[in-house]
Amino acid sequence: MFFKNRNKKLKREMLTQIDRGDVPGHIAFIMDGNGRWAKKKGLPRTAGHMEGGKALLKTLEECMELGIKAVTVYAFSTENWKRPKEEVEYLMALPRKYINKYLPMLKERNVVMNFIGNIEALPEPLQNDIAKSIEETKDNNGIVFTIAINYGSQDELLAATKLICQDVKDDIVSITDINQDYFETKLFTNGLPPVDLLVRTSGEVRVSNFLLWQLAYTEFHFTDTLWPDFNQEELYKTILDYQNRQRRYGGLKGE
Repeated sequence: MFFKNRNKKLKREMLTQIDRGDVPGHIAFIMDGNGRWAKKKGLPRTAGHMEGGKALLKTLEECMELGIKAVTVYAFSTENWKRPKEEVEYLMALPRKYINKYLPMLKERNVVMNFIGNIEALPEPLQNDIAKSIEETKDNNGIVFTIAINYGSQDELLAATKLICQDVKDDIVSITDINQDYFETKLFTNGLPPVDLLVRTSGEVRVSNFLLWQLAYTEFHFTDTLWPDFNQEELYKTILDYQNRQRRYGGLKGE
C-alpha cells in the first residue's frame, strides 16, 4: 500500500454499488487545479503540485484495487513551458523525486511504468530516471501507468504523419494500405488499450491538447474538485457515473 489512512467504511459502502465487471479498462486523468488549490490555502503553487503528486498515488492505488488495467495522466504539456521558470523547474524535479522514492514499491506492486511525449527534450537527469523506471518494470504485467510529460497531442499527430510519409517514401507501405490500425502504430500510445474514460478536475471542460485521436469514443467526466482533493470517494463517484452511461459507439443499443 502507498498510503494506509484509507476510509475503509466508505470504501465498503461505495464498492457495493460498483459493478466490478464493468469498470473502465483505461482511465485518463487531466490533473487540473494544483495551483488554485495552493492559492486558496495561501501556499506557493509548488505546494499544490506536491499535494497533487500524493493524490495521484492514492488514485493509482484505488484504480489497481478496482481492477483497472491502465491509467494515463497528463503531467506536463508542451504548452506548460510558458509557465514561470521556478514552477517549470519544480515540475521537472518532482517526477524524479517520486520515481526515486516510489519506484521500488511500484515494481513490487507489478506496475508497468510508461511515458509518452517528447522525452528527448527533457532534462537529462529526468530522462535517465524515466529510462530506469521503464527498464525496471518492463517485465511486470499489472496496471500500465502512463505519464504524459512534455506531451501535446497535435505534436503527436504531426510526428505520426511524418513517420507514415517516410514509410511511404521508403516503399515500406503504400498509401492504399494506410488505415486506422496502421496510423495508431505510429502514435506514442501504440500498444495501450483504448481510453474508456477521461476525467478532468477543477471545473474546466476542455481537453487541452490531450489524446485528441485517442478520445474519439471516450466517456468524459468533469468535476469541480481540485486535483489535490480528488480522493477515494471522488473516484468511486466517477466510476458510478461511467457505469450509468450507455456506450453506443455511433450505433444503437437497447432502442
